[in-house]
Amino acid sequence: MVDAVMADPGQPSLPPAVQALAGADFSAVARAFSDAGFEVKEPADGILTIRRPAAVRPAVVLSVGVHGDETGPIELTAYLLDALSRDPAALAVDLMVCVGNIAAIRAGKRFIDADLNRMFRPVRGDLAGTAEAARADAMIDATAAFFDQAGPERWHLDLHTAIRPSAYPTFAIVPELIDEEGKNKLIAWLGEAAIGAIILNRESAGTYSYYSAEHHRAAGSTVELGRIGVLGQNDLAQFAAASAALDRLLRGQPPQAAATAPHVFRAARNIIKLSDAFTMAFGRETQNFTPLPQGAEIARDGDTVYTVEQPEEFVVFPNPDVRIGLRAGLMVIRIG
Repeated sequence: MVDAVMADPGQPSLPPAVQALAGADFSAVARAFSDAGFEVKEPADGILTIRRPAAVRPAVVLSVGVHGDETGPIELTAYLLDALSRDPAALAVDLMVCVGNIAAIRAGKRFIDADLNRMFRPVRGDLAGTAEAARADAMIDATAAFFDQAGPERWHLDLHTAIRPSAYPTFAIVPELIDEEGKNKLIAWLGEAAIGAIILNRESAGTYSYYSAEHHRAAGSTVELGRIGVLGQNDLAQFAAASAALDRLLRGQPPQAAATAPHVFRAARNIIKLSDAFTMAFGRETQNFTPLPQGAEIARDGDTVYTVEQPEEFVVFPNPDVRIGLRAGLMVIRIG
């Protein structure tokens, strides 16, 4: 677990919109959309759905705070949602906003018992009794109910920020199982949002966005938007392109062409921590997308030694501190 970097969401210095979203308080936003004739529900704490009755519209799930210390997307979303609530007729999609790990946000921690973004799987083992398992169940139920009423165009953008520096400050994980039309629209949007790299992933690690793609045919993506920061003190300039692209999506405005196309990678394999003997062959300062040559050692775990199998692989999310049985790193290869 990383050190807490989030300010108290109840502190008076926070702008009201940010304070409300960080505290999972949708009262003002819900009232504005309800008064404008939308169907508004709060199916669980920290989850808001907004629909236009008797209309078939794109359905968008927007989630933030799945890791409680990743505060930048909370600020980004708070300002977008506040602006839309002042002009409700501009919302052109059915929208579900989910504030993920509310307890961890309030505590200024990454999680309470375990990583929430590994809980969206049918088998949780010894994690089944954690606070995050219960929260994931509530999020799954709300997501299923939202998409059960949705038309064919479905999105799920799960917004994060990274613990460590990266060769690509912004990048996204895209499940390969998304249908081609949805995947192409999603990748085009990611380019519009100035996402530097895309990883096509064949295998779920129990993440929220992969769950939506696998079970609800959503164009889902885990989107990393820069580095972790303190709530209320994030450099919002690093989110400007993503914020503008998201605003256009929610308002149904024509997308803009990407200035440069994202580099494309494909997941080669997950590095799984098998025991407490697990160690990685490089330091904690290693950045995401660090290249490693064929034959180089990645990690060792007792008698198991992980080495680079392809001519060149890049390591993403290296983290030896995860629980046993979870992914301690993702190896990817560049394909475009």
